[in-house]
Amino acid sequence: MSSAASTVLPQGAGYGVVIGIGLFFSVFMLLLTALQSRYTSYKPSNSEEFSSASRSVKPGLIASGIVSAWTWAATLLQSSAVAYKYGISGPWWYGAGATIQVLLFAQLAAKLKLNAPNAHTWLEIVAARWGTLAHGIFLFFGLATNIIVSSMLILGGSATVTDLTGMSTIAAMFLIPLGVAIYVVAGGMRATLLCDYTHTTVLFAIILTFVFTVYATSDKIGSISKMHELLTAASAAAPIDGNAGGSYLTMRSRNGLIFGVINIIGNFATVFNDQAYWQRAIASRPASCVKAYLLGGIAWFAIPFTFATTLGLAAVALKGDPDMRVLLPADVSAGLPAPAAAAALLGQAGGAAMLVLLFLAVTSATSAELIAVSSILTYDVYKRYINPQATETQILRVSHYMVAFYALVMSLAGLIFFYIGVSMGWLYTFMGVVLGSAVVPIALCVTWKKANKWGCIVAAVGGFLAGIVAWLVTTATLNGSIINTSGGDFEMLAGNLASIGVGGIIAVGWSLISPADFDFDITRAINAPRHHTSQPKEYIEKADEEEDKKVTSAEIQSVSDVIGLTDESDLNPVELNKAFKFAAWSSLALLVIMILVIPLPLFFAQTIYGVRGLEAWVVIGIIWVFCSCFAVVLYPLWESRQALLMVSRGILKDVFGGGSGKYIEPVEKPSV
Repeated sequence: MSSAASTVLPQGAGYGVVIGIGLFFSVFMLLLTALQSRYTSYKPSNSEEFSSASRSVKPGLIASGIVSAWTWAATLLQSSAVAYKYGISGPWWYGAGATIQVLLFAQLAAKLKLNAPNAHTWLEIVAARWGTLAHGIFLFFGLATNIIVSSMLILGGSATVTDLTGMSTIAAMFLIPLGVAIYVVAGGMRATLLCDYTHTTVLFAIILTFVFTVYATSDKIGSISKMHELLTAASAAAPIDGNAGGSYLTMRSRNGLIFGVINIIGNFATVFNDQAYWQRAIASRPASCVKAYLLGGIAWFAIPFTFATTLGLAAVALKGDPDMRVLLPADVSAGLPAPAAAAALLGQAGGAAMLVLLFLAVTSATSAELIAVSSILTYDVYKRYINPQATETQILRVSHYMVAFYALVMSLAGLIFFYIGVSMGWLYTFMGVVLGSAVVPIALCVTWKKANKWGCIVAAVGGFLAGIVAWLVTTATLNGSIINTSGGDFEMLAGNLASIGVGGIIAVGWSLISPADFDFDITRAINAPRHHTSQPKEYIEKADEEEDKKVTSAEIQSVSDVIGLTDESDLNPVELNKAFKFAAWSSLALLVIMILVIPLPLFFAQTIYGVRGLEAWVVIGIIWVFCSCFAVVLYPLWESRQALLMVSRGILKDVFGGGSGKYIEPVEKPSV
């Protein structure tokens, strides 16, 4: 790692960005929250608005939130690191391998709206369907996912800040979540989504700046043909083992393909297990949630693909340049090729742009994790086990406390991994070993009435143990009976495959042999907005132990005066089933195209691209970025034009007179 003496930016710049920009966005989001409270019907003082934005968010803003939440530090750093190690195959496998999960999640989003439209978390569905034991086991996987994701955010962000400015890594770990926690506590889910939008807008602007610098204006590279020349020279000087001709300009990369498989499995866990993605499905309107996830997934692909094709390859092309520092294996694992290339290309301006870019990516994803964990701890721990009769005020207060509490936890988790020597890159490839076994059981719980409770419990636990054992055995076998935790490709591949494979096979197999016949009316009753004059029918599963047999009324209902629950008129089963089928066909088609149809023929062809081939590769990425900008930057403004106009009118009334601009709830006339 770089020392403070050799950093591109002064140490004060690191503190200025982390504290200054962090507080700026906090104040900005507090202002937006105040405007929302005064000029719209949505008040963050309501717990439903705080945790789920009243389930009223339009698809463009949800898509922007998905892009922002899925743009971790790893999205920018790790994608560039695999481009640095494997060449052009790295950006494709990173982008495609982490896009398909969001696309496939569109199916779960549709089923969530159909089968549990008023749930706050996916764990509430597990509890209502399978009882306390299953809830506790999957609570472990849910919180483990959040902690691992949060640790990667903190590790990647702090490593970059330290590398560029010399700022204390430990200070960065504690200061990064601080500003985020402030605006999340004040504004809740809607403030998080608005922050996501602003971060996404700036993020695309900076990415396009780097793209045009590298491929158009830089005196070091400045064109695609020059990039091709430099990459060809780098391949000749240091051929890549496992690549066709040792070249950076080929999709025929053995280690790139292995990384792709690891990436696909690991990211299934960090999407399907992560409440942050369920939270956005919960916050979206039923009619448009599928559209939001498909749009967000396709738009997100452009970020790692184009960014890594730009700065990851630039880091290779600039090897030997006097302004490009030498990268050690530890630097690559920490994701530092992109910051090093940015600094070599643009000096302090490049370092500053990279610092802002990473800070926004980290804080945006951090806000998603904070509100997600707050919801889990509030509804699945506090309300379920501590105070089942919690009032609206108590729930809101606990939600605020949990945001602040988890901001501290994620800093401590990052600190622990830092001191034991675990890097962001290692954690990224290892996460599927621990989390992958829960993917299939979670998906089956929400979508398939035949999913067997005990089969899914055994699958999650058994797959977890199988993944750990496979990783340890493979590591020992390949390293002379020594458990080497350096993170080799084959070791991680074995653990990831065993975890998700064993978990999936047990869950599906057991359910086919001994199918359940679950009535999803049970989960549709979770927080159902209706008056309750009698206890609903309790659901008793034959195989349950006595204490887990009953799902009581306190666990599956709430009073009817809760604001922000899904409107019954939006829950047309025919339309929601149509949305699910559309999500299934479209997401599966895109999966086949992105994982099989495009990359595998290119892999087996062993083609080493010439200048024209690289031109096509780069131009496709640039076009994709512009299309993504339209989808998640301009489209949300268009679909919210009426709300923006209403807020503008209210502000003008308050500023220039003509009456109060404050929003007043319409009063329904009593029926005769």
